[in-house]
Parts: sequence; C-alpha cells; structure tokens
Amino acid sequence: MTTERLLQRVDQLIEMGNAVLRTRRPINRTQEFVDSAMITGFRAASLSFIERAFGGEHPHFREFSENTKSHFPGDAERGLAILKVIRGEIAGGWLFTVKGLVTAEVFTDFIEMAEYLLDSGYKDPAAVIAGSTLEEHLRQLCMKTGISITRQKDGKDVALKADALNNELAKAGVYTALDQKNVTAWLGLRNNAAHGKYTEYNDQQVKTMMAGVIEFMARVSI
Repeated sequence: MTTERLLQRVDQLIEMGNAVLRTRRPINRTQEFVDSAMITGFRAASLSFIERAFGGEHPHFREFSENTKSHFPGDAERGLAILKVIRGEIAGGWLFTVKGLVTAEVFTDFIEMAEYLLDSGYKDPAAVIAGSTLEEHLRQLCMKTGISITRQKDGKDVALKADALNNELAKAGVYTALDQKNVTAWLGLRNNAAHGKYTEYNDQQVKTMMAGVIEFMARVSI
C-alpha cells in the first residue's frame, strides 16, 4: 500500500471519529455519551489499520486499545489524537524509515543464509533465497517511493510480479537502466532455480549474482 493510500485511510478513520463525536448527548448534568455502535466500529476499524501498519506490539496500538474502551466523548477524542499523530508520522516518512531498518536486518539474515548454503555446495536453494530477498527489496522500494505494488483485476488487488516491479522502479528513475538489466538477469537465475532448471547456471554465476544483489541492495536502499 502506498503512502497516499495509507493517508487516505487515516483520513477516513479520522472522519469516522469526528462522526462519532457528532453523536454526543448528555447523560446527566455532568456527563455525555456517544453512539455506542459508531464508536465500536470506529475502534475496530482503527485498531485493524494500526495493527497492519505498525504491528500489534507498537505503542500506538496499545495506546489506542487502552484509551477507547468506553462510550464517552473523551474516548473518541483520545482515539482521534492518536490517529492524527499516526498521520503525521506516515506523511513524514517515519513509518517506512522504521520498517526499512527492520527489513534491512531481516534481509541481512537471509543473505547470510544464502551465502552459507552456497559455501556448503547448495547453489540451487542459495539462488532461490537470494532472488526472493531481492524481490522483496523491490517491493519495499516501491512502497517507499509511492509506486503501487498491485493492479486491479476483476475488482480485486493483484500483486505485481517481480519483473513488473523492476520495470516500474526503473521507469520512475529509482535506479538506472543498467540496474534494471542486472535485476532482470538475477530474477531470471532465481526463476531457473525455482523451476528445477539446475543445469542452466553454475556455482560461479550464483556467487556473482549474490555479490551483485548485496551491492545493489546496499546502494539502492530502503
């Protein structure tokens, strides 16, 4: 999901919260309440979004969950305040900065695994792991730069394949035409490994591929 679509969803949730507040009614001289069904829907939709964007262990998720349990205007107001902070973070690029750091650590682990397999004489799984890591890197680059990773087909979002992501990134100037050709070649080697065409490449080609992927990912970073 692109930054634009994330912001659109946050704005929808903020409007839901404002709609909840418009239902505030007095209980007595000192207390007010809001429509219980509307605030329940607002809470559920917001928690679902926060969990997908930040994870269930993130402080934003915990704070929203703890502060929106009742049917009082204050709960809706606190929920709105959290959503506005989230909106600012997404608009400022902080969401993808944090995700990029975590993703970099995960990518390093996978690359090290691939290197170990190659050094142990297992070129085929090494090629698959390195190529799959590269594909996920392309996906993360698209998300960071606002390039959609899906296309509409029959009314549903369908994930773009790695070659299409590569074309879109090069077209947007995220990296050069030479990088695009290299990525195409690496993905082709990965596909050969994944489809059992083990005689169409050798250990040295996998080693060269891995060195290129590592350099590319370090240079064109998330």
